[in-house]
Amino acid sequence: MNKKTVGFIFGSIIGAAAGVVAGIMLAPRSGAESRAMAADAMNDAWDSAVDTYERGASVVNDKINSVRPTVDAKADELRAKVDLARERMDQLRESLSDAVAGASSQVKDAASAVVDRVNAMTGDASTGEKPAENVHIEVVDDDIDEAAENAEA
Repeated sequence: MNKKTVGFIFGSIIGAAAGVVAGIMLAPRSGAESRAMAADAMNDAWDSAVDTYERGASVVNDKINSVRPTVDAKADELRAKVDLARERMDQLRESLSDAVAGASSQVKDAASAVVDRVNAMTGDASTGEKPAENVHIEVVDDDIDEAAENAEA
């Protein structure tokens, strides 16, 4: 705090104290009467503060209740979108798995066809084609999940 703020606070405290002393010394009523009036004023101030608090709490509660349906609707909408996205991801995962299985099957069939053709060429030299020399075809049966992991990498 700067010096002006400290001076203002200090001056306010001294002024309040001087006012209390002057009020007590110059009071037109007795002490009991003054205390009763002060108690009544405090009770009125307390009741006013409670009423203000209750009105404020009611306004805040009304605002919250008016916003809650919108928030709930948006949250439900977001949940539905997330569920839809999860469902779509599951469909895509299943589709990818089917595609990988189909491709694997096609590759196996093509490899078998090549092996059959090479065997036919080496066994039948009368067609005029040269037999394939040193041809090696290896068919590897990988698990579909491993193939999908390798494709992702």
